[in-house]
Amino acid sequence: MSKTTIPGACPCGGPSLGACCGPFIEGSALPPSAETLMRSRYTAYTLKNAPYLLATWHPTTRPTEPLFDDQEPIRWLGLEIKSALRLRQRKVNSPDDPDSDTVEFVARFKVAGRAHRLHEVSRFLREPDPKTGAPRWYYVDGSFPK
Repeated sequence: MSKTTIPGACPCGGPSLGACCGPFIEGSALPPSAETLMRSRYTAYTLKNAPYLLATWHPTTRPTEPLFDDQEPIRWLGLEIKSALRLRQRKVNSPDDPDSDTVEFVARFKVAGRAHRLHEVSRFLREPDPKTGAPRWYYVDGSFPK
């Protein structure tokens, strides 16, 4: 498991924004895995980068309403990627598809001084980019384990 704890680290827990999620968010590289995309999307949330979030959202589930409400500021506190073993156990009943993946995570945040946790199992698909044809990962949706 990894958590964001190092000052100056990338919000997702990596060594630095420039060496971790920065190249994906600025568009100079594509995340090579669903987990990397999920980490970069968390970082984009901390930076309030709606264009990146929308560009990495699958077109069939992409929201049309604004992603951020300036009247309700969120302070992101950290990200924890849950065990890959648990994910493999959950995927036992699904066919092995290299262009489909899930990532379970817990993101901690504060709104108006109150601490919250978002525990999600996110679904991702790898499909050709509409502009370049290069395969890329997209966030589809998520479920919330109990």
